[in-house]
Amino acid sequence: MILVTGATGNVGSALLRELQECGAGLLRGFTRDASRVSFPKGVEAVEGDFAAPESLKPALDGVRSLFLVSRMGPDAEIIAAAGRAGVEHVALVSSITVQSHPHLGPAGENLAVERLLKDSGMAWTILRPTQFASNAMMWAASIRSGEAVRAPYAEIGLPTIHPADIASVARVALTEPGHQGRTYALTGPEPVTARQQVEAIAAALGRDVPFIEISRQEARDQMTAVFGEEAANAVLDATGGDVNDELLAVRDTLSQVTGFPGRPFRQWAEENVHVFR
Repeated sequence: MILVTGATGNVGSALLRELQECGAGLLRGFTRDASRVSFPKGVEAVEGDFAAPESLKPALDGVRSLFLVSRMGPDAEIIAAAGRAGVEHVALVSSITVQSHPHLGPAGENLAVERLLKDSGMAWTILRPTQFASNAMMWAASIRSGEAVRAPYAEIGLPTIHPADIASVARVALTEPGHQGRTYALTGPEPVTARQQVEAIAAALGRDVPFIEISRQEARDQMTAVFGEEAANAVLDATGGDVNDELLAVRDTLSQVTGFPGRPFRQWAEENVHVFR
């Protein structure tokens, strides 16, 4: 039995589809409200809430492999619950910032979760993806209303990754031998700037989408109101304000693990164009 947490998210939903299509066996998706989800045929929906780790107990019954996204709840309790339930292998989604920006608070938190998993006695595979293509959904309301997209660091290109590519690596790690005890830094196939992302969305829509580059301070003021000052500064550093070779590197990990090249941002934009209409 494989349990996928974050089963309705961008990575988890893609992972469930891949696992079902490859005949991975018994599958279970963890969600807050089973009545509102539509999982692939044969996938069992089980309700629970990371904020209440005790709700994981029935979800973990009979589970031998677990897909877990870091920092969705009290990780120490979640990992301990998995160990008590007899889970043998955990594929954990962490972040590239663990190695590119270890001094940032969120990166330190992700590293702490990685260490908890490594110390748990369970087998592990750690995935460290870079910026998600799906982060562009934060522009959806502006684009739908015909307003300009406003973002900092317009010309800094990061190797943004399609969430389905993270799912593909997780699927291989959970179903094939040779991936336990491995840490995979994951990126997309090419750097793509914020301006280029908006251009790709505009091309998928078939209309112009205005773009305005804003200052770090303006972006920081907007983000602080939502995320808090520390998180806002960390996001801005890791998305352009403090770039380094580790963050900018395009890696071939995906093709090495799955045998397939990474999906470019324009493909993500075409697949998700309905979000911006």
